[in-house]
Amino acid sequence: MKQEEKLAAYFKALAAPARLRIFNLLKGRMLCVNALAEALKMTPAAISQHLRVMREAGLIQSEKRGYFVHYRLDPKALNEMGGLVQKLIKIEEKK
Repeated sequence: MKQEEKLAAYFKALAAPARLRIFNLLKGRMLCVNALAEALKMTPAAISQHLRVMREAGLIQSEKRGYFVHYRLDPKALNEMGGLVQKLIKIEEKK
């Protein structure tokens, strides 16, 4: 996948306000669907759909713990996204 396509996929995954709120909740910790649903006052089904979009974009990782699946941000993807954004907004100085 080209860099532009990868960055567009990241942006698309974060384009919904609910997914940005999920992103903020997952910074530095793991949470299950029910915890996210309670924190955001949304149904678990709605949270699951948002997580699916974020997972398909490669922004989150999941880990099964007992009966529950916990989600966290993927640090490798975040570093890649940060680098791509920096390349995108970098302005070349003309000499």
